[in-house]
Amino acid sequence: MTMIFGVPSAVLYGQLLLGLINGSFYAMLSLGLAVIFGMLNIVNFAHGAQYMLGAMTAWLLLNYAGIGYWWSLLLAPLIVGASGMVIERFLLRRLYKLDHLYGMLLTFGLALIFQGVLTNAFGSSGQPYRIPAALSGGRNLGFMFLPNYRAWVIVASLTVCLTTWYVIERTKLGAYLRAATENPMLVQAFGIRVPRMIMLTYGAGAALAALAGVLAAPIYQVGPSMGVDLIIVVFAVVVIGGMGSIMGSIVTGFLVGLIEGLTKAYYPEMSSTVVFVIMALVLLVRPAGLFGSKPERSAAHETVEVTGSTPRTQMIAFVAMAVLFAAAPLVVYPGFMMKAMLFALFACAFNLLAGYGKLVSFGHAMFLGMAGYVCGHAAKVWGFTPELAVLAGTGVAALLGLAVGWLTIRRSGIYFAMVTLAFAQMIYFVALQAPFTGGEDGLQSVPRGYLFGVIDLSEPRNLYGFVLAIFLGGFYLIMRLVGSPFGLVLKGTSDHESRAQSLGLDTTRYKLVAFTLSAALAGLAGATKAITSQIVTLSDVHWSMSGEVLLMTFLGGVGTLFGPVVGAFVVVAMQNYLSSLGQWVIVIHGAIFVLCVLAFRRGIVGELIGFARGLSRTKAVPERSGH
Repeated sequence: MTMIFGVPSAVLYGQLLLGLINGSFYAMLSLGLAVIFGMLNIVNFAHGAQYMLGAMTAWLLLNYAGIGYWWSLLLAPLIVGASGMVIERFLLRRLYKLDHLYGMLLTFGLALIFQGVLTNAFGSSGQPYRIPAALSGGRNLGFMFLPNYRAWVIVASLTVCLTTWYVIERTKLGAYLRAATENPMLVQAFGIRVPRMIMLTYGAGAALAALAGVLAAPIYQVGPSMGVDLIIVVFAVVVIGGMGSIMGSIVTGFLVGLIEGLTKAYYPEMSSTVVFVIMALVLLVRPAGLFGSKPERSAAHETVEVTGSTPRTQMIAFVAMAVLFAAAPLVVYPGFMMKAMLFALFACAFNLLAGYGKLVSFGHAMFLGMAGYVCGHAAKVWGFTPELAVLAGTGVAALLGLAVGWLTIRRSGIYFAMVTLAFAQMIYFVALQAPFTGGEDGLQSVPRGYLFGVIDLSEPRNLYGFVLAIFLGGFYLIMRLVGSPFGLVLKGTSDHESRAQSLGLDTTRYKLVAFTLSAALAGLAGATKAITSQIVTLSDVHWSMSGEVLLMTFLGGVGTLFGPVVGAFVVVAMQNYLSSLGQWVIVIHGAIFVLCVLAFRRGIVGELIGFARGLSRTKAVPERSGH
């Protein structure tokens, strides 16, 4: 058998073919994402769900209406594209003047809703979809066997991608679309209905995702979760090619697929992570991507802050919270309280960066999870006492935060979110492969031990007091940081960075310190969680955990001091007390994302603060008129 650099030629060619097929789907999906972002400035996190909806629609048409593959290639994209136009008309249209993050959060919520509803309806297991008879069989090329259907997928993907590029870049319709995104008022003055054009553009992007789903149905299992992890890879492809670059998405999609194939042939364990390594390297060298020219835009979140509240008021609220949490085990299950407090600390750490630094990290779970692994290993294998194990985990998280922050802090907006996601996926790969983490089984039976060699943490009261002390200490530190000169400079930097730089402030250093502190506090929560729950799993470092902390923070009120605490308790309560609902909990989470973005972007605490201010102003007016 012929060997190529130590790998059998048949294996290498087979993996390259598989990579080319994957690249076909990456290219089509990233093309749809690039069209939507380039034309609408919306980061469409529902794209993976729309890919899944295309495949599920084809499966439903076949099994319930007897409509075969060829008609599904037309009908499924039309159906999903029409649903996309409804989403744009009634939901996304309200967000065009806001930061990219809000569109990303809303579409993330929609993706959760779609996935949860279909999982409840059809189950989580995948269903087969037969290859059409005209494309069955294959050809022997001498050096490999090429299935006819897979060759068709490659040709169809190339045709669709190049046709879309031609329409957008070389036709009058494409010129109108590009002009409408740059200057909609001017285009509308020429009698062109810009809102309708934008709606059709989003529908076309969703239809492209659905078409990719139909093409994928005979190759992969058709199921509600088939687009969950794929969308993260496709985001990486779009960022590498350049957000909004049509040709960049096509070229990068096929290129990434081939690189994945080569990696599977020579180093299979790295194949699922190589795309994120490439993304991190590209963004560090070319922030706009290989083919991108769209400038970064700094975040501009709507936040409500406790302006006018004195340190004394904050301290009173802090003491009241401490007393309430200390007495809570008398009426609430202590296990719930400990879990909620640790997630609240995690959310507060995230809020320090997102709420006050206006830097939204989409990979913050890497600090929570890695600190948990280090703490658990230190306690179980090295025999560290609990306080030393927690310190070890927190220290590693701080060092990891320093390193990642130094590499990413010069990015902003969606680029910052994506590059932090890339590093988080690399850490996930380490957690999956490293011997000390336990891989898919996780790190189990972490000993609680004796605090300071004296206090037995196996006693429920002692353990609860330990967690309470960690939470209150971390929260108090954040409270003091926010009100300190450092916190004021951080907020000023996030609001007007150029003005802060003109005053001689090193804004990059302030943001790096904030990122490192946020990572360390997230690590403190993760390390304490390892001691408390006695187990650390891959879910602690998975990107979906970063999505959860986003939900907690925005639900409670990003940029508010106590908002993340409220959000964390609400989310953990839903997870605990609504667990009997199964996948409907995912639907509820998605609905909360949508409601947060559309109805109360300031969050629960932010809305309460706004309501209180409105009342105080209303009372002040009659008093003044009385004088």
